[in-house]
Amino acid sequence: MRRTCSSFLLVLILATTAFAQESSELRAISHEDVWLMKRIGSPVVSPDGRHAVVSVGEPAYEKDDEVSDLWLIAVDGKTPPRRLTSTAGGEGGVDWSPDGTQIAFAAKRSTAEDAKSQIYILPMDGPGEAVAITDLSTGASNPKWSPDGSRIAFESRVYPDAVDDEANQAEKKARDDRGINVSRYEIFPIRYWDHWRDDLETHLFVQDAVAGQPAKDLLVGTELVAGPGFAGVSSLSGDSLHAVWTPDGEALVISATEELNVAAHDEVHFGLYRVPASGGEPAAITSGDDYSCVGAKFSRDGKYLYCSWSPSNEHVYNHTEIARARWSGDSLNSSLDVLTADFDRSVGGFELSANGKTLYLNAHDHGRTRLFTLPSKGGTVRPLDADSSGVYGTPMPAGDRLVANWQSSATPAEIVRVNPRSGEHVALTEFNTELAAGLDRPAFREFWFESSKGRRIHSWLALPPGFSEEEQYPLVLFIHGGPFSSSRDTDHVRWSPHLLASAGYVVLLTDYTGSVGYGSEFSRNIEGDPLATPGEELIEAADEATRRFSFIDPDRQAAAGASYGGHLVNWLLATTDRFDALVGHAGLVDLEGQYSSSDGVYHRERMNGGPPWGDSEVWKAQSPSTYANQFKTPTMLTIGEKDFRVPVNQTIAAWTYLQRMQVPSRLLVFHDANHWIMNGKEAKYFWDEVHLWLNEHLRPETDAELSRVHQSPKRPTTTK
Repeated sequence: MRRTCSSFLLVLILATTAFAQESSELRAISHEDVWLMKRIGSPVVSPDGRHAVVSVGEPAYEKDDEVSDLWLIAVDGKTPPRRLTSTAGGEGGVDWSPDGTQIAFAAKRSTAEDAKSQIYILPMDGPGEAVAITDLSTGASNPKWSPDGSRIAFESRVYPDAVDDEANQAEKKARDDRGINVSRYEIFPIRYWDHWRDDLETHLFVQDAVAGQPAKDLLVGTELVAGPGFAGVSSLSGDSLHAVWTPDGEALVISATEELNVAAHDEVHFGLYRVPASGGEPAAITSGDDYSCVGAKFSRDGKYLYCSWSPSNEHVYNHTEIARARWSGDSLNSSLDVLTADFDRSVGGFELSANGKTLYLNAHDHGRTRLFTLPSKGGTVRPLDADSSGVYGTPMPAGDRLVANWQSSATPAEIVRVNPRSGEHVALTEFNTELAAGLDRPAFREFWFESSKGRRIHSWLALPPGFSEEEQYPLVLFIHGGPFSSSRDTDHVRWSPHLLASAGYVVLLTDYTGSVGYGSEFSRNIEGDPLATPGEELIEAADEATRRFSFIDPDRQAAAGASYGGHLVNWLLATTDRFDALVGHAGLVDLEGQYSSSDGVYHRERMNGGPPWGDSEVWKAQSPSTYANQFKTPTMLTIGEKDFRVPVNQTIAAWTYLQRMQVPSRLLVFHDANHWIMNGKEAKYFWDEVHLWLNEHLRPETDAELSRVHQSPKRPTTTK
C-alpha cells in the first residue's frame, strides 16, 4: 500500500501515539474537539500553478467569535500559509484574474442584518486592501473574470421585471410597505431545504472590473427567465448559474432549466445556455429530454467543452459522468461524448490538466473518495492510487502537480499536494494538527461480508478510546443518510463516529444496498425496495460484527441514524426488537406522508414503483407506520422544525405512535434548525442527549439511579 499521509503529519501521529502509550496522555474526543476543528474550503489555484487560495473557517460556540478568512498557500510548500483577509464576514467564490495579479471574491463587509454580499478585488502582486466593485441592493456573488481580465461576471437574485437596481429597491420598498407576509404559488416546488421559495430570479451580470462602473443584467427581459420553469442549479445557498466565460470572451455559458414547473410529476432536465456578454436572448447549446448537462468547462485551446452529464432513464439513481463536445465558438458542433461510460463510479468533481491532455477527478470508491485520471479525449479511467485511504476533494491542477483537500478517520482535514503519477501526497497546511494532537482518534477498521441476498457488504468499525481487544464494548450501529451516499473513511462534524464511540462504544458503519461507491447496480438495487433489504442488511452486519469480533458485547446493542438513516431507524423500530435503544434524527415514518409534504417528490414515487394511489404495495408494506403496533424499542427522536426535506410532522407522527404504544421515548425539537443541527451549542446539546440516552439503555448497571430519573414522565422542557 502506498503512503498517502504527509510526512510531517505521519510523524506527528506516530510520535503522539508512542508518547501516549508510555504516559496515557491520549484522551477521548469531545464535542468541542469535533466542532472547533477548522473547516477548510476547496483550494483555488493561481494561473501559474504556484499558489492556491483557500477559505478557512474557525467555528465557535458564540456566533460573534466565529472567523472565516482567505489564506494563501504556496504549492511548493516552502513558505507557510499566509492569511489574506481578516474581517467579520467570510468570503466565497474566489476567482483569480487571468494574469494572476488579483483575486475576486464575494463577501459581506457589514454586520448589519440586511447586509448583502458584494464583489471585492484584492491585489496579489503587492500590498493592498480589498476594494468593493459592486454596490447592488440585491447583492452579488460568484464572480468570474473575463479571459482578458477587463470584466467580471457575477450573479444576483433580483425581482421579476426589475430593469435596474433602482427598480429592485423600489419593488422591495413597495412590498415592505404593504405589510403582508404571504406567499402565492401556482406551480411546484414551493419550498427548498429550509425556506419557502420566493419569486426572485437568479440573473447574470457583467461589469468592468473596477469600482463605480454600472453592472449590466444580461437576463432581464429575456424569454428564458420569463418562462414558468426557469431556475439555476439548486444548492443550500440558493440557485446558481455556474457561469463560465467562453474562450473568446464574447459570451458566457450558464447551467439552468426551463422545466422546474414540472417537478411534481416529471423529471427536471438541466442544460447549458450561451448568454451574449453584450446582452440578448440566451441560446440553448444542449438539448434533449434524455440527459442533463451542467457545469461547463472549456479546454485551454478553446476547442472543446466539458460538462457533468447524467442520463434520464427508468432509474432513480444514475452516475454523474463527464461528457465532451467540440466547441465552434458559439455552439457545439458535435454531439456530447460520454467519456466515463465504462467507469462504474459516479464522478464527484473534475478538472483539466494545465496542458489539456488529462482529466483529473474524484469519486467514491469502497468507503473512500479516491483520485482518478483519464485522457481528456477519452479512454480508460485509472486510479492515482488504488489503495489510497481517506477522502479527497476535487483535484486542482497546479502546474505538473495537484492540490486537494484530504482527510481520513485518523487525520482531520488539510490541504495536500498530490503527485499525479504515484498518487502520494504531502501536506501543505497544519490548520488542524495542533487541535488533533493528543486525541484518541484511531483509524477505522473495516470488514466485508456476504448478505443473505448474495451481495458483498462493506462496513467500518470506529473503536472507543483506550480500546482493548480483551474487553467487551456495547455496539452502536450508525446508519448513514442518502441513501445514495456512503460511510467513508473520515470523521464528520455533524454525525461524528469518533464522538459517538467516545462514550465507550464500538460504532458500526455499514454501507447497505443503495450506497454509492460499489457500482451502479448496487445503488439501484434499492429502487422499489427502499427500507426492507437495507434494514435486513444492517441487522446482518451487526450479527456479523458480533460473530467476528469478541470485543463486541452481543447483549448491549443500539442503532442510530439521521435523514435516510433516520428512516431506517424507524424501520428497525417497526420490524425488530433486537436493539436495546434507538436514536433517530429527521426520519420518515410514513412513505406517503413524506412524499406529499417534502420539498422534492417525483423521485420518491419512482423509487416506490408509482404514485401512492397506484398498485404499488411498497407505500404501505415498507412504511414503518404500518407496523406501529409493533413498536417496542426505547427510542429518542430529534428534528429541526425548519426541516422541509423530512418535514417535522413525520417525527411528530413517530413520537405519537411511540407514546400510544407506551414505549419509553424522548423527543427533542430544535426550533431554529433545519435538516441539520448547525448551531454549535445546540449540536453539543444534541450529542449530550444522545450519550445520555444510550448510557441509560446500554449501561443500566452502572447508572441505575440516573436511568430511573430520566425514564420517569416529565413535563415538556424548553431550553434556551
